[in-house]
Amino acid sequence: MIGSLSKSDHPVDFGSGEVTGAIGDSITVIPLVVALALLTDVSLPHALAAFGAFQIVWGVRYGLPISVEPMKALAALAIAGALTYAELALAGVILGAVLLAIGLSGTLGYVERWIGEPVIRGVQFAVGLVLLETGLRLAADDPLVALVGVAIAAVFALTGHGKASALAVALVGVAAALVVAGVPSPRLPGAPPTPAFVAALTRATVDGVVAQLAMTIGNAALATALLFSDLLDADVTPDELSTSMGVTNLIAVPLGGVPMCHGCDGVAGKHAFGARTGGANLVLGGGYLVAALFATPALIAAFPLAMLGALLAVVAVSLARNVTDSGNRALSVGIGLLALATNLGVAFLAGIAVHLAWERVRVSD
Repeated sequence: MIGSLSKSDHPVDFGSGEVTGAIGDSITVIPLVVALALLTDVSLPHALAAFGAFQIVWGVRYGLPISVEPMKALAALAIAGALTYAELALAGVILGAVLLAIGLSGTLGYVERWIGEPVIRGVQFAVGLVLLETGLRLAADDPLVALVGVAIAAVFALTGHGKASALAVALVGVAAALVVAGVPSPRLPGAPPTPAFVAALTRATVDGVVAQLAMTIGNAALATALLFSDLLDADVTPDELSTSMGVTNLIAVPLGGVPMCHGCDGVAGKHAFGARTGGANLVLGGGYLVAALFATPALIAAFPLAMLGALLAVVAVSLARNVTDSGNRALSVGIGLLALATNLGVAFLAGIAVHLAWERVRVSD
């Protein structure tokens, strides 16, 4: 395919740990993709098919339990209504080209030095606040159903399975939808949607791209490479990950997929559930491809929106709490609050400016 992406030195296994480990990545994917399908023009069958295909592709290529999950900043903005489907898709294609260029040129480290860890944490906090605001709005339509979702999440958290709480709420929502709509007959997804890319070249798209770039570089490339080294003693460079994310988005998004990345939380989740090789990717990818056959419009429409509100709130808390790990919590929190008051792109750029000024003051002292 592309030079450094052509082979893997890690054999793929299909032991019991790979089967249970497949759950680890779906913890992030299912809640956000279901929300995108319910609240935007994203086609759930095409999105699931894209996730399935690239779980398998990168599982085989790397031979490791690599994550393939939605780009959270873009997903949050689309879920909140700040990005149209066409703007979401165009942002994914632009990021695909940028990430491919960064990865092939080996300039990831230089870009990361300009952004800074507190800015990345601030963007994560902002994304959490955006999702929480949307979740609370949806939950208000039927507080009782929303409370059921919160109770399910609380039970999982209190029993030591907090990381799986959002997935549990999503599966209960799917079960409720099946009761209402019945079990659909399998069918192929058909032709992908065709977003109007030219009309989507807007300020909102640009803001989404620059904000997502911070999370992708910090949380998907650098942190994931470090996690592979720490957990599996595997040598995967951030530039390799940037390159594969670029390839993924340039192929998947025009075919109906949503913008995707290799988030470190998905790798940690797979590892925590027992995965050690790319076998978990093949198991999960196959599951997504099968699910794509049953994701009909009737089933999607039957998903309770108030339950979705609770689901988004759980995901929001999980993302927002990353701010506690920031090296400059005041700056990170400020970025999140500024994003709510203005938009994520403005908050990201302001955060970079403040971070660089702060670092210069520290060095001069």
